[in-house]
Amino acid sequence: MLDERIQSEQIEDLANAMVLLDSREDMYHFFEDVLTIHELQAISQRLAVARLLQRKVTYQEIAERTGASTATISRVNRCLSYGAGGYSTVLTKLDKLEQENGEAR
Repeated sequence: MLDERIQSEQIEDLANAMVLLDSREDMYHFFEDVLTIHELQAISQRLAVARLLQRKVTYQEIAERTGASTATISRVNRCLSYGAGGYSTVLTKLDKLEQENGEAR
């Protein structure tokens, strides 16, 4: 069940918009229009942190590799452990996509 704090008509529209984008190019254009560079970098950094945490990389190495603060790493770790499962879902799908494309990260 979704957290009621993130349920709204506006967030529903955002979720629908993201699902409707069917190409990486469209997604990049949407990101460019809707997010600041800082917001986009922060979101992508959190995803990188989650990927490394899932692979059991230490906080120190994650901080060095991503530039994330220990507070950010800790927050992402809490989400991985106790959150709604969003990171795990995305990381599983990314791993599957990379395997299908013969990529390794």
